[in-house]
Amino acid sequence: MAKYLDLIESPQDLKKLKVEELPELAQEIRDELIQTLSKTGGHLGPNLGVVELTLAWHYVFDSPTDRLLMDVSHQSYVHKILTGRRSKMHTIRQYEGLNGFMLRTESPHDHFGAGHAGTALSAALGMATGRDLKGGHEHVTALCGDAAFTCGVTFEALNNAAHHTKKLIVILNDNEWSIDKNVGSIAAYLNKIVTSPTYEHLHESAEKFLERIGGQAAVRLAHKVEEGLKGLAWKQSTLFEEFGFTYYGPLDGHDLPTLVKTFEFFKHQNHPVLLHAITKKGKGFDLAMAKQKKFHGVGPNTYSPDGSETAASGLPTYSQVFGETLSALADKHDNVVGITGAMPNGTGLEIFQARHKDRYYDVGIAEEHAVIFAAGMATRGLKPFCAIYSTFMQRAFDPIVHDVCLQNLDVVLCMDRAGLSPDDGPTHHGVFDIAYLRPIPNIVLMQPKDEDEFVDMLYTAYEHKGPIAIRYSRGSGPGTKIKDKPATLPIGSWEPLRDGHDAVIFALGPMVQLAMEAAATLQQQGISCAVVNARFIKPLDTQTLTSFASKSKVICTMEDHVLSGGFGSAVMEALNASGIHKPVAMIGWSDQFVEHGNLKVLRENGGITASNTVQKITQLLAQSSGKY
Repeated sequence: MAKYLDLIESPQDLKKLKVEELPELAQEIRDELIQTLSKTGGHLGPNLGVVELTLAWHYVFDSPTDRLLMDVSHQSYVHKILTGRRSKMHTIRQYEGLNGFMLRTESPHDHFGAGHAGTALSAALGMATGRDLKGGHEHVTALCGDAAFTCGVTFEALNNAAHHTKKLIVILNDNEWSIDKNVGSIAAYLNKIVTSPTYEHLHESAEKFLERIGGQAAVRLAHKVEEGLKGLAWKQSTLFEEFGFTYYGPLDGHDLPTLVKTFEFFKHQNHPVLLHAITKKGKGFDLAMAKQKKFHGVGPNTYSPDGSETAASGLPTYSQVFGETLSALADKHDNVVGITGAMPNGTGLEIFQARHKDRYYDVGIAEEHAVIFAAGMATRGLKPFCAIYSTFMQRAFDPIVHDVCLQNLDVVLCMDRAGLSPDDGPTHHGVFDIAYLRPIPNIVLMQPKDEDEFVDMLYTAYEHKGPIAIRYSRGSGPGTKIKDKPATLPIGSWEPLRDGHDAVIFALGPMVQLAMEAAATLQQQGISCAVVNARFIKPLDTQTLTSFASKSKVICTMEDHVLSGGFGSAVMEALNASGIHKPVAMIGWSDQFVEHGNLKVLRENGGITASNTVQKITQLLAQSSGKY
């Protein structure tokens, strides 16, 4: 039984503890996180790293009156525990359970929903400005990881902050990692501050600050950095001060008494302040510290609380297939380059990096830059494969239109996590990319039904001249064996898999397998149903489409995407243009955000199943002929 954690039902309960009791509470929280996430999965490393920061945050500030924001907010589990949701932590990222990110509808303490990086500072500035306009006095704080400072949106907010408000508190949680090791000049700059052997800019005002929050011991500590201690200092001139913030740090982000005193000091400042806190991702769990990439986010039952790992699944993921295939392409072609936005592990590009380090580029959380960077490379005869999750590619929409497609450049957009990213929920589902890419001239858009066809598409993308995009699912495919020699697919060609004359299903990606199941069930009912793998979304294979549609009584489309503006809409447009007017059933996601949860449950709730497909087809057949 926990000594202190059992007493905490709200932030007000936390304030009843003495500061010297907080470190023991921090250990209790770590123990519970390690135990709980070993069963449920979730973002283990980031949450272990922010225990003390979150405790000090809630100890000093008064949520929900004061506004507490987190960038991305995957590190909000401690915040959830302290704000009355501890009893539900065993449901994290599960259907109808707690969301893995901050969610405004989940709690009044979740002041701003998140899931994508770089939003916290802009939102906090908006809240602070709104407070000032309304004459309020609440504090507005934003906890941002150092990876957020590789994101252009964060710098847009920094550029405006001092001009719009006099009171804003930013905590820079510096653990040198996002999902992977941070890259670029900002990461190097922060590292330079942290590893500086001496603090030459420590002057009288800084010493007064140090003494106020930590006594003479803190001052002495700052002067012992060269002896291996991470002390506290004040840099007279930093990048952040050029933006109008007073910079304090670097400070030990696990030193609870000093954090509490620092936050109390910040409450009385009448100008924007930024605290640079150094933390250790995965702190308190040796396995998470040793394997920070793997333990950034874990699946259910991937480790045991005693520190041992469980064996991984034998099937390769689409991301791994991508990394291996791109590496093989680069072995043969020296113009192949790989680009990612802080996701080398998630996209599989770390495989490419190991074999072709000189042609691998991680640009940080900067999706717009990644796509324009790829466009610039293409003008020099390179063939860039830009690997970005579908949900994050949304940020690069304008560069795709203006910089790639308008100029008809040879850029390959590789959109991982297309369709549902089930446990992560609506912030991460990649269900809008067909709708936003399909209207753009010059682009080719395709989706594979299995691993072998995915490899074919990557080789096809290399051979193609002009913009081309591939969307593919999270996790593993059906386990299809990859042939020794990849094939180049004719652009816009579909693949008939099964013939039939009563109905036809045009299916995309993982829906092909469901379509085959539906056709088999219909066959048992005496209904002849064709299945076509509609692997090219743009351009459509209108010849195959009209051929199968003409001889069928009912047409069905299946996609792991929203129906509005999606593949089914494209088929309807093409059928109308061809003068074919027959009943069409469209299987896809309806016009609402899809929650988080188990993939099977979400598909059943959304009607994305073989059984619902059978039901819709039989109903339309009955209506059209009265026979079935």
